[in-house]
Amino acid sequence: MFQAAGLDENAPQPLAEAMRPKHLNEVVGQDHLIGPDGPLGRMLAAERLSSVILWGPPGVGKTTIAQLLADGTGLAFEALSAVFSGVKDLRAVFEKAEQRRSMGKGTALFVDEIHRFNKAQQDSFLPYVERGVVTLIGATTENPSFELNGALLSRCQVLTLNALDGAALKKLIKRAEDHKKRPLPLDEAGREYLISLAGGDGRYFLGMIEDVYGYVRGDAPLPLDQLKKLISTRAAAYDKSGDGHYNLISALHKSIRGSDPDAAMYWFARMLHGGEDPRYIGRRLVVIASEDIGLTDPTALMIAGEAVRSFERLGSPEGEYALAHAVIHLATAPKSNAVARALQTAKMAASQTGHLNPPKHILNAPTDLMKDQGYGDGYIYDHDTEHSFSGQDYFPEGLDRLKIYDPKGDGREKSIKEKIAYLEDLRARLQGRKQV
Repeated sequence: MFQAAGLDENAPQPLAEAMRPKHLNEVVGQDHLIGPDGPLGRMLAAERLSSVILWGPPGVGKTTIAQLLADGTGLAFEALSAVFSGVKDLRAVFEKAEQRRSMGKGTALFVDEIHRFNKAQQDSFLPYVERGVVTLIGATTENPSFELNGALLSRCQVLTLNALDGAALKKLIKRAEDHKKRPLPLDEAGREYLISLAGGDGRYFLGMIEDVYGYVRGDAPLPLDQLKKLISTRAAAYDKSGDGHYNLISALHKSIRGSDPDAAMYWFARMLHGGEDPRYIGRRLVVIASEDIGLTDPTALMIAGEAVRSFERLGSPEGEYALAHAVIHLATAPKSNAVARALQTAKMAASQTGHLNPPKHILNAPTDLMKDQGYGDGYIYDHDTEHSFSGQDYFPEGLDRLKIYDPKGDGREKSIKEKIAYLEDLRARLQGRKQV
């Protein structure tokens, strides 16, 4: 790849480029894909490559794997970046692939950041993939389910690459030491510090190792305090419009639902640190207050709503205290999804019985004609009854009573559940008396 750029192989290269694996079994951290039983390992063993989408975070070997797959199956390798390429570039690649095919040679087309192509551009791959003119190897950091066309996905196998764990990164340290022919001048604490900053990104990790080698000429370990001055804390890996956005809000929501205030505060802080709009977090807290707590703690919705208003008045950083207040309150509140279940049950019933009219006795009759039609006939004003409860039926005629709201009986819902049971018994007695 370096020679393809027109540079001599002895020219200075970044460490990550100089150490790029020459064989697939040298790729670290992806044994589930490249091992003998992995899908890529089986493809290479059969020397038959299928179209694939490589989905994973930055710096885990997607480009390297694509090149090695092409080499291992005897295919010509064409590489495009969706960031810099357009329809003209695609046409040129497809024409060359057609020419190769006519001479009995296949083409592996690697498209980096494939999710950045629009629908029409993604559709342009379909006939060439279907006819075998190109074997597509797409690479993306975004969830293919959301970013790629269903038609394209149906023709490709999606393979998930993992962020590099500590064991994989330690292998890279060993390889860097072999390449440099001297130990990495860091003690164990320094090495663990670098690993903690890598975020599973091998390319970034090798860049930090290269900085350490360039800074320290001898073999004496660089003290940790000096290392921290040399290598600053990495910016948070968080895409406010991509997977990071949805993954972290999911983690926050489920931590609150699971009544874990410590984890909830951690994910809340992670989102703030990543640059998420606190107002978005606030809106989600309001949803959680009804979806996962509801009437077990009626103050939850009030506190979540007031936290959002407080943030709008104060902004950051002062307004973040109010949101943190809400996070902890929601996480420690008793939980019930009875309100959420009631809404879904009611929606389903409404969709199935939307043709039924309300019973006439609960309809207003502002005109004589409507009175003659029976509107309002037999309606009992609840406040005039002994229990301020008439027990009348308010569902449409022809529809049996439905049990829609079923409180769990925790927190404030305990007394609500008791009240509903009392009213149900009273309704049965009143309606039974009426029938007699």
